[in-house]
Amino acid sequence: MKNSKRVIAGAMALLSAVSVASCGSSSGSDSSSSYVDKVKVASTDDIATIPDGSEKELEWLSYFDINPTKKEPEKRTDLTLFEEKGGKIKYSQTSSMNKYDKLAARLMSNDPPDMFWYEQSMTFPANCIKEMFQPIDDIVDFDSAMWSDVKNVAEQFTLNGKHFVAPINFLPGSVITYDKSMIDAAGLDDPYELYQNGEWDWNAWYDMMSEYVEGAAADEERYGINGWFAPFIFQSTGKTLITYDADKDEYVSNLNDADFVRASDMLYDIAKNGMYYPDWVGQAGDAFKKNILFYAMGPWASTGTHSPKDGDNWGVVPMPKDPNSDTLYTTIDMNAYMWVKGSTKNDAMKCWLECAKIVYTQDTYKDIEKEKFFVNNPNWTEDMYNVAYVDLVTDKFTKIFDPGYGISTTLSDNDAATNDTKEAVIPYLYTSVMKTDENGSQYTWTQLKEQYKGTVDSELKTLNEQYHAYLEKNK
Repeated sequence: MKNSKRVIAGAMALLSAVSVASCGSSSGSDSSSSYVDKVKVASTDDIATIPDGSEKELEWLSYFDINPTKKEPEKRTDLTLFEEKGGKIKYSQTSSMNKYDKLAARLMSNDPPDMFWYEQSMTFPANCIKEMFQPIDDIVDFDSAMWSDVKNVAEQFTLNGKHFVAPINFLPGSVITYDKSMIDAAGLDDPYELYQNGEWDWNAWYDMMSEYVEGAAADEERYGINGWFAPFIFQSTGKTLITYDADKDEYVSNLNDADFVRASDMLYDIAKNGMYYPDWVGQAGDAFKKNILFYAMGPWASTGTHSPKDGDNWGVVPMPKDPNSDTLYTTIDMNAYMWVKGSTKNDAMKCWLECAKIVYTQDTYKDIEKEKFFVNNPNWTEDMYNVAYVDLVTDKFTKIFDPGYGISTTLSDNDAATNDTKEAVIPYLYTSVMKTDENGSQYTWTQLKEQYKGTVDSELKTLNEQYHAYLEKNK
């Protein structure tokens, strides 16, 4: 997958969350528009008004706007509440590719913005250790009713016992979408029913793809899977390539974990046996037209303009679980706003975070978000919605995050990658048993480990030195 397409996919997976993040627009804010919001947002007494005398405008450095735009004129629920409490958002535009460079330049000039978008890539721990961001403990109480439901996840983003990330909401990085008519025509079991019965695992998934591909007519090409799924298979074991070792108080490599041999073997066989369609496909409907049984991507690729049409009958399931585990694990995307180092607008930042969070805490606002979703996606079913936007973000699944995406430029930052696939080392390792070398030979997990072990160990050594220096400085 080309780097530009991967960047778009990652951004869209996050920005598809209704109301928390609308897509960026080069047209900028359109506050002078005569547009009248179509969905009424109820006021709340659970959030305090920003006190008189406090600064009330937050500068938002990002590549997408929070304010209404010409492209998306409906004001977001969180922004409506924030403005009712006296707040205002000033949008300072940057690009997805140079956002951290722009932030670093602002910090160096002692002119920090107030908030910045959390991203899995490089935000934590690397850029927190570099002191681009500040802890939020003074403005977020994780024992309060507002925040207690995300406390366990927030604990995964601490340095020196201080929290740096206040999760607003969670959304799946990738789900598997399928066309039920294709499943029926092939005489296969409905994956959703298997999921409901606790039978949706690697084995069921592999067997269905194998049967479908082998059932192709002589003049027909069939494939089992396309899209973004390989990392989630590794992570469904409950483990990640890089992990934090509390006993050692450092980040360590998991490359030699035996469970990754099982995961990589299955992914290797999927590619080897012709089940994998490797080229980029930008939406679910296009995948089905290519006789691809399963399409794995964030919900953005099957919603909005990519949503099923009248007469379509689609289904959605999570990534299959590890058959050796009784626990359902998911690595999940998270929406959050980082508090930039040097910002002193405590009251406004506290108010904004609460306005953003309450949308996903109180039923009144959750119902509004669901209503908006089905207005825009009338051919989605309740079952599809519950898998993508309910099951995966509740305690039914144990949420894990891979710190490997935030270690260093070499290990974690696709934007800076110089290899042919434009992938940093950690993303590359997750997917490369499905790739081939210049001679057409498929890589093995053993080869990949041997090739990259030294790089991983060296980058972790540097990060851990920086981490311990940070701890010493901020005792």
